[in-house]
Amino acid sequence: MKLLVVGGGSGGHVTPAVAVIREVLKKNPKTKVEFWTDKKYYKNVVKITTELEVSWGEEETAEEETPHIPGTTINKSAPYIRVRKIHAGKFHRYHNMSAETYLGMGGKALRDVTFGNIGGFFGFTSGIIQAFFRMLKKSNRPDIIFLKGGYVGLPVGIIAKMFRIPYVIHESDATMGLANRTLAKKATVICTGTPFEEDEAHAKYVWTGIPVAKEFKEVSEARKKSLKKELGFDEDKPLVIVTGGSQGAANLNRAVSETITELLKFTSVGLVAGRKHYEEVIELKKYEEWDKAKLQSNFRLWEFSTEMDVLLGAADIVVTRAGATTIAELSALGKCIILVPYEKLPGDHQTKNAVRLSKIGAAEQINDHAVFEKPEKLLEIIRTLARSPKKRKEMSNKLHSEARSDAAKRLAEILIDVSEGKDITKK
Repeated sequence: MKLLVVGGGSGGHVTPAVAVIREVLKKNPKTKVEFWTDKKYYKNVVKITTELEVSWGEEETAEEETPHIPGTTINKSAPYIRVRKIHAGKFHRYHNMSAETYLGMGGKALRDVTFGNIGGFFGFTSGIIQAFFRMLKKSNRPDIIFLKGGYVGLPVGIIAKMFRIPYVIHESDATMGLANRTLAKKATVICTGTPFEEDEAHAKYVWTGIPVAKEFKEVSEARKKSLKKELGFDEDKPLVIVTGGSQGAANLNRAVSETITELLKFTSVGLVAGRKHYEEVIELKKYEEWDKAKLQSNFRLWEFSTEMDVLLGAADIVVTRAGATTIAELSALGKCIILVPYEKLPGDHQTKNAVRLSKIGAAEQINDHAVFEKPEKLLEIIRTLARSPKKRKEMSNKLHSEARSDAAKRLAEILIDVSEGKDITKK
């Protein structure tokens, strides 16, 4: 079996794809896998696929898992993974923003939107050409393509249609993005991270959930206290972890900056500021007090962390954006969460993700503009939850019930079935 996986543009399109690859290789160790991603995420994909551990043999046990480096083989039965760059073009769009608003944003909007879209068009065209020539020779074509959403997969999906290569797409959010909407008609199967109306109305739609890395699993109270201690925090004090993702979120960082003195009166706080915005809040380091390598202040600031499962696992409350993959990871961990969706994204999909969970009591929601205008509103939500362990437990239980622990396994089964020509719509 030859599998092509395409994902990039954001970490939320990469980490679930790697989880699926892991499951495919467990079921079919001889699968030849290629992972195509954009230039921005190439190094990241190489790193996490290098660290990928795959079990094989008659009995798949943890002891049999062996690290695999892409492009090499460890032994005759080891899987083969190749990571390649693919050109792609992102089309910049903002939700509910008029032409007048664009103009009112000044030169930055002109550069980011107008010139950005011109560059996006050329990137998209280059991706079409690149994908065409890579798959022109029949022997180079995969048996099945897995498109994990985002603009990176659009040119590949278009060429796949041309060569009649079956492809499966996965939509994590509560509303389908532009790339997936464009590719959905010719997709063999459309897998969804949250329930869609089409899941029941059309057999081609399958609710699989969102794959997450194996490290994201429910944390006991004892384990949570242990993780707090490892990180240097008071194990008996509620811990709030605030994160805007790998790049960070300016308004979340600003809210912490303006409320940190009050927050530290009743909680411990960890802020993952993000690569893009870290320098803007570097002055918060003054709240980190250490004595002989031991944290004294119950505050820590990170630019970025490669161990988010540890940070989030230690948390009693998590304040974060409402990206689908982040929510899936927190669901698997079973956390009490406050979602601050970024409202300007295409389709306003983060707000829809947050609204769905807040309606069932699985999350608190506060809009990004509210955090910007009045950070104290976020402070009050945190204060209420910090003082109510019962409320936190109720919310975390409801969120955990949303987790689909078999998502990666189910997607792997679908990819294998489609590659073998099976019609899963009749199952």
